[in-house]
Amino acid sequence: MKLDRIDFLILGALQRDAALSNKELARRVRLAPSSCLERARKLRAAGILTGIHADVAPWALGIQIQALIRVRLNQHTEKQVLSFRNGLLSRPEVVSLFHLAGSDDFLVHVALRDVQHIRTFGSEALTSHPLVSHVETSVVFEHRRSNLLPNYALDE
Repeated sequence: MKLDRIDFLILGALQRDAALSNKELARRVRLAPSSCLERARKLRAAGILTGIHADVAPWALGIQIQALIRVRLNQHTEKQVLSFRNGLLSRPEVVSLFHLAGSDDFLVHVALRDVQHIRTFGSEALTSHPLVSHVETSVVFEHRRSNLLPNYALDE
């Protein structure tokens, strides 16, 4: 699907505020509500608009600590790597998972109850796994993210 200026405006507005009503979104991008709704449906169907979410304060869910865990594997067959990745993604503690090139194979962002939970998670999901050769954990003091992806498609 080739995106035009209006599609980019819709994506930008929804990245800033996913809770916009279709009527307000249409007003912001200067489009009729029916046309705006149809465009948003097409963006979802094309896999461009992949989801809508709400940011929740971690403390409200009992999360007292977050960590970034670098993981190095000792074997790299596609089947083994996919199985390991899928196992991590099935864990409720895993917030984000990055499969990397370089000395580390994965960077895992976890949200946990407390320090003991880090130890338990590391033991259950990582150090006891036969593929894992190295684990290094960094505690997160602060986590902020931008909701806006840069739009390099406009540079073309």
